[in-house]
Amino acid sequence: MRLDKFLKVSRLAKRRAEAKDGIEAGRITKDGRALKPGYEVKAGDVLVLHYRTKFLTVRVLLVPERVVPSLKPADLYEIVDERKDDPVDWLG
Repeated sequence: MRLDKFLKVSRLAKRRAEAKDGIEAGRITKDGRALKPGYEVKAGDVLVLHYRTKFLTVRVLLVPERVVPSLKPADLYEIVDERKDDPVDWLG
């Protein structure tokens, strides 16, 4: 499954277009390297997502072959680390 679609299906992004924009801006990385929207997500991948005020590190547990209503987004990944970006640090 493409990375942009996985982010939407797993609800790590609200919309696929929003996921694509974040990926193209370099805010989703794997092993320190920015990914492309067409990256094929595999179980075991560790992704770092940079939201506006936090960093979220997730491990992909399951990549569904197709989207079905019984699919629970929380079953697709586990949160490895979550770090808040404190705006006070920006003034540094």
